[in-house]
Amino acid sequence: MRFKRFGASLLVTGLALLGTASPVLAHSELKSSDPARGASLATPPTQIKLTFSGPVTLADQNPIQITGPENASWTVGRAEVAGAVVTAPVQAVGPAGEYTLRYKVTFEDTHATSGSVKFNLSAPAPSPTSQAPTSSQAPASTAAPAPQAGETTPEALVPAWVWIVLAVAVVVAGIVVALRFTRRKD
Repeated sequence: MRFKRFGASLLVTGLALLGTASPVLAHSELKSSDPARGASLATPPTQIKLTFSGPVTLADQNPIQITGPENASWTVGRAEVAGAVVTAPVQAVGPAGEYTLRYKVTFEDTHATSGSVKFNLSAPAPSPTSQAPTSSQAPASTAAPAPQAGETTPEALVPAWVWIVLAVAVVVAGIVVALRFTRRKD
């Protein structure tokens, strides 16, 4: 009888641990992008936007690259991070066809990842001279986006270490309860 209660207590403790530790164990991922995966665009974007499931930092000096047919390589401006959203101004060059946006980011749990998003451009990009930004457009292209409704900011998220401490506390509490139940029967 004593071992059954102890086993039940350990089972409950294990389930509680799994329930509280799951946010820590989950890896973040790309939720959406603009341009979207598989999108067909009539005109090239002037800015790209990547939205992840958790806060990110940029992994290196060139975290975003866009390449396409005939060795086309878009000019990507300085990427900005606002919590889980990465934006960067782009200047498109090249023919119509399939383009690949590659990214490298590091998540809050220090997990670095890279990925890609493919999209199509149905018409060639205008020549760089016709796309040159005017002085009134230049500051707007490098400004960090304001958080939108439903997006979380880094201050609103609970750090991973808090979940780990909570999980350890649940395990310790479970062990204490299990030991008390077994000692009462003796």
